[in-house]
Amino acid sequence: MSQHKAKIEWKAPSPEFRLGKYTREHTWSFDGGLKVPASASPAVVPLQYCNPANVDPEEAFVAAISSCHMLTFLHVARLAGFQIDSYEDEAVGEMGKNERGVAWVSIVTLNPKIVYAGDKQPTHEQETTLHHKAHDGCFISQSIKTAVKVTGFE
Repeated sequence: MSQHKAKIEWKAPSPEFRLGKYTREHTWSFDGGLKVPASASPAVVPLQYCNPANVDPEEAFVAAISSCHMLTFLHVARLAGFQIDSYEDEAVGEMGKNERGVAWVSIVTLNPKIVYAGDKQPTHEQETTLHHKAHDGCFISQSIKTAVKVTGFE
């Protein structure tokens, strides 16, 4: 099986680390050379210690689920003979508390808007089946305990 790697880098900018007065800004680096500025979410850490313009881990988690679902959906739709012109999703992750009272991303709701081309258009039932196949084939959704819901195709 394949491996997927990410390098995470952070450096203390001040000696006030032990007081909790430190930035949560850091960098994610990937094998293709892409570097992504990251930070803790301002929903978790005060603004002076994070950067809301950077990607936070919770956003990245939601994006990974949405991206994996989309890529798998495109594949299963193609195999089913459908032509797709565009796929757009505004995915939303919601925080909750687990049975131990620990915060976690408890549900991710996908809101795909798909434009099909050509004469072959899926029925609602066919599209529901495609989304179920995409969920079952998505490596990320099969690796998590977070509930994944697709609006209109439950």
